[in-house]
Formats: sequence, C-alpha cells, structure tokens
Amino acid sequence: MQTESKRIEGSQAAPARLRAGKEIVKKPGLAPNLSTYEQVYRSFDWQEAKKEIDYLSGGKLNAAYNALDRQLTNGRRNKVALYAVDAHEHLRKYTFQELADMTNRLGNALRSLGVNRGDRVFVYLPRIPELYAATLAIAKLGAVVGPLFSAFGPDALRDRLLDSEAKIVITDRSLKSKIDEVRQQLPDLEHVIIVGADPQALRQGEISYEKLVEQASDILECQAMDPEEPLYMLYTSGTTGKPKGVVHVHNDIIGQHMTSKWVLDLKEDDIYWCTADPGWVTGTVYSIFGPWSNGASVVAYEGRFEASNWYHLIQRLKITVWYTAPTALRMLMKAGDQMVYKHNLDSLRHILSVGEPLNPEVVRWGMKVFGLPIHDNWWQTETGMQLIANLPCLAVKPGSMGKPLPGVQAAIVNDEGVEVQTGQLGRLAIKPGWPSMLRAIWRNEEKFQEYFRIPGWYTTGDNAWKDEDGYFWFVGRADDVINTGGHRVGPFEVESALVEHPAVAEAGVIGKPDPERGEIIKAFVILNNGFTSSQSLIEELQEFTKMKLALHAYPREIEIKETLPKTRSGKIMRRLLKAWELGLPTGDTSSLEDD
Repeated sequence: MQTESKRIEGSQAAPARLRAGKEIVKKPGLAPNLSTYEQVYRSFDWQEAKKEIDYLSGGKLNAAYNALDRQLTNGRRNKVALYAVDAHEHLRKYTFQELADMTNRLGNALRSLGVNRGDRVFVYLPRIPELYAATLAIAKLGAVVGPLFSAFGPDALRDRLLDSEAKIVITDRSLKSKIDEVRQQLPDLEHVIIVGADPQALRQGEISYEKLVEQASDILECQAMDPEEPLYMLYTSGTTGKPKGVVHVHNDIIGQHMTSKWVLDLKEDDIYWCTADPGWVTGTVYSIFGPWSNGASVVAYEGRFEASNWYHLIQRLKITVWYTAPTALRMLMKAGDQMVYKHNLDSLRHILSVGEPLNPEVVRWGMKVFGLPIHDNWWQTETGMQLIANLPCLAVKPGSMGKPLPGVQAAIVNDEGVEVQTGQLGRLAIKPGWPSMLRAIWRNEEKFQEYFRIPGWYTTGDNAWKDEDGYFWFVGRADDVINTGGHRVGPFEVESALVEHPAVAEAGVIGKPDPERGEIIKAFVILNNGFTSSQSLIEELQEFTKMKLALHAYPREIEIKETLPKTRSGKIMRRLLKAWELGLPTGDTSSLEDD
C-alpha cells in the first residue's frame, strides 16, 4: 500500500522546467517501417501482428524458432547473424546457419543432461558467442532461460539461483569462482557448465562446455510450446525483500518482433548494436529475440566502455542502428566532440536510448555531433517490450518518453485509477493486453497482483505527465528503487549487504541525483561498537558491497551516522534520509520513532 507521502493528486502540475523543450525533427533518410503513427495507432490490432510470426503445428509457438530457425528458410541462411568482438578487439562472424548449429549442439547436449520443458537453466557469461547460443538453445528445448548479469557477485547469484531452483548454470572460467562461493547453498543445482574450462581442474558437477558439445548432433527440432508457457525469467529489484523473478512467455515474441521493427526500425541491411548486457532485459529482448526475429545482423562487444573504442567499433563494423543508455551517452558527451570527429560514423542512421530519462541536452548534442536525434523510449523488465517511444516517424521532443506504441494504451491516473487532466502529474499506468506483459512473479502471486492493484491498469511505479500532443514525460519513481546508470537497484539489497560487514550495525540507502549516472547510491550507516569512522573503512565497505552484489550496486557515497530515522515499528525511513540529503520538505513525521 502506498503511504500518504507518496500520493499523487490530480491537481498537482508537472514541473515547469520540463515544459520547455523544442521539437527536433529527424533529418530525411530511409522511410521508417512505421510511417504513419496516428492512422496505425487507431486501427492496429495485435491479432494482425501475429501474421508476422511463424507458428508451429496446432497453434504452438517457440520464440527461438522465430528468432533463428526460420531465418534458414527465408534466404538468410548465409547472412551474418552475429559480429562478436572480444575484449582484445578480435572479430568473429557467425552466419544464421552457424549460429543454428551451435544452438542445436548445445540443446542436444543439455537434453542429454536431463534438461526438460520448464526446467530453469541460467546463463552467467560475458558477452561471448556462447551466451547468445545458450539463450536460444535453452528456449528451443522449452526450458526457462535465466539471464544473469556478468558483474553479479556471489550473493546476487545465490538469491536468484536458489529462488528459481535452477538446475544448470552455464558460465566460463573467469566467472566460475563466484558460483563456487555459494555452490553449497544451492541444493537444486546439478551441473555447472564451463566455457574454456581446464579439463584437469574440473570437480564433481562441473562439465567442460567444449567437451559437452563436441559430439552432440547439430540437428534439433524446436519444442512446440503453448504461447503462454514460460520463455525466460529475470529478477528485478524492489524496495523490500529479495529480487523477484519476473516470468515471460513465448508469446512475448510478437511484441519483441514488432517493436524491433517499429522502434528500432530494423531493415534487411542493418548492422545493429545494442550495448546492454543480455543479463538485463534490454540485452535479452533487443540483442537476441527481437532483432534476430527481424533477420538483422547483431553486434556483441565484450570490451569495457571507452569512448574511443566504442566509436572505433561503429566505424569498423559500419554499424547503422545503435541502442544504448543515457549514462553511456553522457559519458561520451563528456569525452568531447573532437573524439567523435576523429571517427567516420557516417554509417549511423538511427540512435536510441533506454534505461533512464534522457536529458534534453544529450538529444541536442546528438544532433550536433552525429547529425541525428537520439530517440528515447520507455519500458520495464515487467513489460517485456518497449511501450512508449519517440518513434522514427514522429518529431522528437527532447526529454520526452515519446508516445504509446500502436496496441498500447497508456494513461496518467491518480491513486483511484481516474485519468488526470493533460499536463497534470500522476501515475503512469498501462491497460493490460499487450503480448509481452509479465505473466507471473516466480512463486509469488501476491507480488504479481500488486502490479494490478488499481483495477483495470498495470501500475508501473513511475510518476509522469502527458502533454497536449500526447507525449509522455517521466518525472520519477513512486517508490524507493534506485536507477543508477540504467540499472535498477533495490535499497534493501544494498542495506542487507552492508550489514553483513562486521563494522555495520544498521544501514539506510537512497538514490541521490547525479548528472552522469542519473542517480548514485548513497548509504547512511551506524557502526558497531569498537569501530570508528575513517576513509579506509568507507572504502572497505564499498569494496565489500561490490563483491557481494555487483560493480554497479555499491554506494558511491557513505555517511557514518549516530542514529537513523525510523518508524515506531523500527523501519528505516528512507524518505526522510532523502529529504535531508536533498534539502527537501520532510512531510509527515508523525510515525517517526523519536517524534
């Protein structure tokens, strides 16, 4: 239940600073796949979209078949499906046929290990070709893919693998040690398959990936799935408790295909790069299923972020469509215009951004240095596909999320589900019915129902407003979830990791605005007796949290406190911590412990 301090009233106006922004019209180029928004929006029916998807006998479906196998019979068999560039800039190319052979061998090998329909198989790999093959191989079998971000630490791994009762994890030699730390706490985990393993160092329950697939057949028929059977599950953070497993189904492929066609605007000759790690929903949906369903060539880059390397990659591979995050764009902007001009980026025709709000100045910067606007769009792990976007056929309003896609009905509502007036702040809500909507929270029906607590609406947890032209504008989260560099981090996760350190008695965590990352994590901690505040201790706590969770999930700022504000029931009031930190009004403090 939302607290009174978080209510959004219909009379509250949107911030004036967001009303400024002039439209940017995209320069002439290729005609977009979706050319007339208003007409299509009025007439579109998801039943029509099903005609672009290949069904198996009896109305059955397999997302991996649509992403890969059908490309072998429509003239794309020898087209490059994957440009894989490793951390040393070495390039490997895989045709759709070669990728299909890889997935089939791995699928047969997994089946020989007893993987059946509905089993959870998790993928914990860097952005190497085996990651992409594994995701599709698992889906072909009708098992449930569990993508894991390669920067996750042992605690984050344990929480996800334990909750999902994962049967198998596919990893590599560089990441296996993190699984080793929690292996004894995972009673359902039968096998760890290791890419690049030293055969002499394998222990019980560990298998060499290369040895496993070496003798496996490259012929495998995709399992015919009911469209509502699970395809993948991704864990998303909330304000309380452990991460929750968001379950998506094979029917998602309809939305994944159409949004890749309309929002990404993918065409036959495109070379497409999504910079998101497939351990997150953007990387799963828009590096694998969506673009390959449209027959596009996909780029995978294993290296770390560095402006010159990114620009060189675009130049080298002649990338045409580029999907990245606002934090990355702000870092590129910080690297300077001259860095852009050192490279030939004329191949680019379409740039997109997702994960957090995109600053208007970054859109204008993109127009200046690339000659292209950057098209922001909005969606969530739970929605499974882009829902609101600055589409190629529409004028871009810098700072706006864009307009709802055809087949998507979005609105700004109050706490009772009543739509508020144009220009008024409220809850961003979506009418259920789009094909890629989450179907469950893994073994947590109560949490699933919370998304639909306002009758007739999926509640996104975001506050926003809509202007007179129908464009939506993001204002902020209605809860405490922190969006840092495009990654959602639950404060509870960070607090839990901090209090595991012997020096920490209590911890409260908030998101603090940051010009580069959108938000950074700030922690307020009370120390146990015998420990004193010092810079070395703060740095130790930061490293400790990195190791426990992930490189993006550590507090960049830590403040040592004597006390933390709590309710009378003992709950830390993050709202007050944030208000004090930012100099905002504290609101109602009647429930404060020491009031």
